[in-house]
Amino acid sequence: MPSSPSFTEPVAEPYGSPARLFVISGPTAVGKGTLVSRVHAAHPEVYVSVSVTTRSPRPGEVDGVHYHFVSEAHFSELVATSGLLEWAEIHGSARYGTPREPVCSALAAGRSVILEIDVQGAQQIRQSIPEAVLVFIAPPNWEALVSRLQGRGAETPAQMERRLQTARHELTLTAEFDKVIVNDELDTAVCELVEFMGL
Repeated sequence: MPSSPSFTEPVAEPYGSPARLFVISGPTAVGKGTLVSRVHAAHPEVYVSVSVTTRSPRPGEVDGVHYHFVSEAHFSELVATSGLLEWAEIHGSARYGTPREPVCSALAAGRSVILEIDVQGAQQIRQSIPEAVLVFIAPPNWEALVSRLQGRGAETPAQMERRLQTARHELTLTAEFDKVIVNDELDTAVCELVEFMGL
């Protein structure tokens, strides 16, 4: 069993200006999607970007709602035509990316935007859009993260180990983010995120 990574939260002030780009990131199985869904349900005025991915849908996932599920060829075309704000290959398997046009249109219309993306993608956004606000969602401890990933039952043991290796690295990068929220109790984490976003 690896030692539990430590989480260091950088000092940050909340943001409340209109039409800001918020990036919600963190390791696998930390609950990013649930947090974002709760925020969006309470604040539908915020635009939540739907990522594209080359992986297959998991049970219960709906194309165009959870992800846009696309072929490798379509994804490559989006990359070649600068149709993505960021993209990365995750866990040594599927590719994920953020469609550029819907995000730019929402910001231009005065709507704040949430990107729920991986840490690699968040780093790319930091480079290309420095004014973006990066929020890292962390587990309360390493054991909780492992338990959540195992509880999903969506990965083979080899896939799970790859995801945990990636998570170990991602948890060392919290200082690159503007805010760290520990997702221990969901309602508390949602309130902290809403308050930080100034909603």
